[in-house]
Amino acid sequence: MSSPSTVPSRRAALDIGAVLEAVDTVLGPAARPVALHEPRLGAREREFVLDCIDTNWVSSAGKYVDRFEQMVAAATGAAHAIAVVNGTAALHAALLLEGVKPNDEVIMPSITFVATANAVSHAGAVPHFVDSTWDTLGLDPAALEAHLAEISVRRNGELVNRQTGRRLRAVVPVHIFGHPVDMAPLLSVAAKYGVVVVEDATESLGSTWQGRACGTFGHAAVLSFNGNKIITTGGGGMILTDDDEYAMRARHFTTTAKKPHAWSFDHDEIGYNYRLPNINAALGCAQMERLPGFVAAKRELAERYLEIFGDLPGVRVYREPQGARSNYWLNTLVLDGGYAVERDHLLSALHAAGVHARPLWTPMHLLPMYRECPRARLPVAEDMHARCINLPSSPFLAASEQSTAIES
Repeated sequence: MSSPSTVPSRRAALDIGAVLEAVDTVLGPAARPVALHEPRLGAREREFVLDCIDTNWVSSAGKYVDRFEQMVAAATGAAHAIAVVNGTAALHAALLLEGVKPNDEVIMPSITFVATANAVSHAGAVPHFVDSTWDTLGLDPAALEAHLAEISVRRNGELVNRQTGRRLRAVVPVHIFGHPVDMAPLLSVAAKYGVVVVEDATESLGSTWQGRACGTFGHAAVLSFNGNKIITTGGGGMILTDDDEYAMRARHFTTTAKKPHAWSFDHDEIGYNYRLPNINAALGCAQMERLPGFVAAKRELAERYLEIFGDLPGVRVYREPQGARSNYWLNTLVLDGGYAVERDHLLSALHAAGVHARPLWTPMHLLPMYRECPRARLPVAEDMHARCINLPSSPFLAASEQSTAIES
C-alpha cells in the first residue's frame, strides 16, 4: 500500500462541509455529542460485579481473575495470560522480565500512545524510535532493518548502538488502532539481530494477522482494557506469552514476589503490586462474552465509513492491511497531502458539530521528555501525524446496533 498523495496538489480548499455530511451519514441517529469510543456495559456486567460485592471478593484474588485470564488466553490462543492493573504496568513488567535493564535501548515506533515510551522509561531504559509505514500504520520492518544495519554493532556477544554505546535489548511493535503490524519480516529482522520482541497489542484484541491473533507473535505481548478499548475492565491489562517459565515469573513478579504460603509473608525479590482486582476482572469476564459481537459491529461500522467516504475527494478512510482482520479499534480518516494544513480546521468543525474526533498522538520524538532519545529518520511518522484523524468508533454506532446498543 502506498502513501496517499504525499505531494501537495490541491487547487481548492478541502470541502469540510462534505466531510461533515459524510460523518453525519455514518453516525446516523446517534445522540450528539458523539464520543470517540465509549464502553457499553449491561446486565451481565452488573451481575458479575454484584457477585463480587455480595461475596466480598473485590481485591486481587478471586474466581473472576482466573476466569478472565482463561477467557483471554482462549480468545487469543496464547498459552498464558496474566492479568494486571493496566497496559502500562503490563508492558513495564514484561520488559523487566525480558531482561531490559537501566540504560538499555528499546526500539519502538514514534507513532504510539505515550504509555509505550513511558513503560520503557519506568524500566530505566531509553526509547529508541524507528519509522512507521503507511502499509500498516505500525513499525516498518524495512526501516528497522536499514536502521539497525547502520547504527548497530556486536560487542561481547551483545547488540550495541555504536552511536550511544548502549545495548539494544528489545523491539516493541505496536498494532496501531487495531491494525496488525507485518510481523513476519519484523520477527526475521529481530532474530537476525538478536533483539527480543514484545508486542504492544493494547489496541488489537480481536485482530488477526494471517489468521493468527495479535499478541501471539512475540516472546511476550501486552493488552489494555482501559475504558476506551474494545473491551474494558475499567482499568486493566494483560501479559501474554507461550513461555511457561516466563508466565510463572510474571505471575510471581506482579504479585509483590510473594512466595506461596498459607500465612507467611516472604518475598524473594523486589516485585510489583500489579495484579488486577477481582471486581475489575468480573467486568472483563462479561465483556469477553461480547467480544465477537463488538468486533463484528466495529467492522460493520468501518465498512460504512469506507463506503460513504469512498468517492469523497481529498480524504480516505484507512482500510485494514492485506492479510489482516482488524478490530478497527479507531477508524482513521487520512487527508491527501495537499490538505494536511486543514487538519485542525476539520477537527474544529467536527467538534463544533458534536463529533469528538482527534488527531494522532503527538509523535514521541516531538514530546519534550523524549526529544533527545535516539531515533532513525521519521518522515512517515511525521506525515501520518499531519494527515490522520480518528473518528468515533464505538461498536454501538454500527447501523445494526444503534437500536439495541449491543445490550446483553
